[in-house]
Amino acid sequence: MQHLTKDAGSPRAFTHAAYRPWTNVFLAIACGALALLLVAGTGDVARASAPAPVISSQNALQEGDLRTECASRAEAKTPKGWIKNRFEMCVHRPTYLKLKDTRQRLRGELWFDVWILGFSYDGSRRVDYTSSIENIRTKAVSGENPANWKIEQSFTHTINTQGSDINPQIKQPSSTLQNGTVAEWNAKPFWQLTYTSPDTGKLEASNNQVVRGEINLGMKVTSPTALPWEDRTMAKSNIRFDYVGRAAGKYKGTVFTDARVELVMSLKDPEVDQSTRHILDAQQFPERTFPSWAGKTVPGGSGQPLHRMIDPAKLKDQRDESIKQCRNVWGDYSGSGLECDEYPFASTHEGSLKGDSRYSVRLIDSADNRKGGELIQKVYEENRLIDNDAFYVKIIP
Repeated sequence: MQHLTKDAGSPRAFTHAAYRPWTNVFLAIACGALALLLVAGTGDVARASAPAPVISSQNALQEGDLRTECASRAEAKTPKGWIKNRFEMCVHRPTYLKLKDTRQRLRGELWFDVWILGFSYDGSRRVDYTSSIENIRTKAVSGENPANWKIEQSFTHTINTQGSDINPQIKQPSSTLQNGTVAEWNAKPFWQLTYTSPDTGKLEASNNQVVRGEINLGMKVTSPTALPWEDRTMAKSNIRFDYVGRAAGKYKGTVFTDARVELVMSLKDPEVDQSTRHILDAQQFPERTFPSWAGKTVPGGSGQPLHRMIDPAKLKDQRDESIKQCRNVWGDYSGSGLECDEYPFASTHEGSLKGDSRYSVRLIDSADNRKGGELIQKVYEENRLIDNDAFYVKIIP
């Protein structure tokens, strides 16, 4: 498939919050009604207060949609959460615990829901999280007072220096800890955190300013009469900041790196039916494709991803090698209206010059080939794929 560098010019295939300005608006659903709260970003829960916010229906819908979808996802109940796409993630962890004293006698029981909504941005080195504790219920033994129990949330972050460029930096919010009683959390369950990574120098090929890190939520529950309960990994989020430039869509941005990226193509799409058939044959019937050899397999399906390659010189070299292979099989096809389609794509590290011959070339209609190139470029830009980022190719009927 020919890789085109022009802008696809079409809207995103999914809806996310990457293009809207972040506001201190959080969505809560309680007793079947919609409640919108604005919470101060710093300070103790008991002291946090704010005037009634001015909100837009679009903000409410975007956060509400993510939360609604998140509630039905089993992955959301894990620390990693449900990664909707490269720009939206969520965690929803219903929690039950028993508080016991030093002699292991039960002092009480506690139920609550932990929510994390995360938004990263295409165009900004920034990621926002909305954290909340909701639906708190208590049950205490005789003589125990749940009003004295305290719930604490604490955010920390680490930087993956080996996966980052020189001098990686992540700036944390002014407050990363909230600690309050059950009554205080019930009164103000929401708070916001923003992490950023500063630009360090000019935009240039040798200074992509890639910073990889992990944001982690730990929680603790304490009582004057019981041993503390603690979970140091209630939620975790892997993020990446970059300043790669136009090749990734907007010049800089932030993504959730655990998102699975797929290029989905349909055999029923008349604009790319030949490209799609070629990819399907390469993935499922590689012995029917060229170059042909016994035991041949081709990556990119569900088992083994492809990895984007940005270097234009290497891309051209792979494109030239694929054309050479097409001519070896079909001869001179100039003037036929056909072009040499290659899979894996010339814009991947798994292309024809990798050296393992796990690729396929085929002559297809030139318009089909070019449209296929636009589709892959669209996936690159909409998902902010930089060099060596993984993605899959899925063929549907």
